[in-house]
Amino acid sequence: MKKQSGFTLIELMIVVAIIAIIAAIAIPNLLSARLNANETSAISTLRNVSSSQAQFQASAKADVDNDGSGEFGLFRELSGAVGVRNVADASTQGSVMNPPVLSGAFRTFNTNHEVSRSGYLFHMVLPGAAGLGVMEVSGTAGLAAALDPDLAETSWCCYAWPASYSTSGNRTFFVNQTGDIIGTDYNLYSGTQAFVASNAGSAFKTGGGLTNITGLVAVGTRGRDGQLWKQIN
Repeated sequence: MKKQSGFTLIELMIVVAIIAIIAAIAIPNLLSARLNANETSAISTLRNVSSSQAQFQASAKADVDNDGSGEFGLFRELSGAVGVRNVADASTQGSVMNPPVLSGAFRTFNTNHEVSRSGYLFHMVLPGAAGLGVMEVSGTAGLAAALDPDLAETSWCCYAWPASYSTSGNRTFFVNQTGDIIGTDYNLYSGTQAFVASNAGSAFKTGGGLTNITGLVAVGTRGRDGQLWKQIN
């Protein structure tokens, strides 16, 4: 009688155990690498946003109050999605930026007016009356009527946070006209609408309202949201 060849039950169990051990080691490392990659991408994107805002403001394409000083822009203006705002009541728009100063990826918004990129959500905020943070909304309508044209010449800010905390990223990032990027690790900054008008001033130093986006940024200290914000190199 021929001797049958094949694996014994014990051999199969050993193979399965080895695969399980390898997976237990590899999968967390892969997840960690993906989180790090997403966070690095978000930081790089905010640097690009900061550079784009500087170019846009210097070009004076948006000058609602016609005082010769340019205002900072919205994602859809920077990316060439719509014409640049040019009158205070937002009844008309000027020409489209050509070429745009920001990637065309910032022309697409989710239903909550956020831009999604590499596991992170982004929201642009410009100042309204008394520095009130006005969150950008999608569509073709302008926001000029809600913005303060004088403050919009000197102030803006942008937040980037994980679409799913601990799955797509851990840290939330912030940048404004100073160009300094800061970040915080707060598990409630996760998913759509983590940042709305009522907490637009989260990353600023205490002493101002949570809805206000003017004042000093909380670099190495706690912001108005009570969280510690650290400088990102």
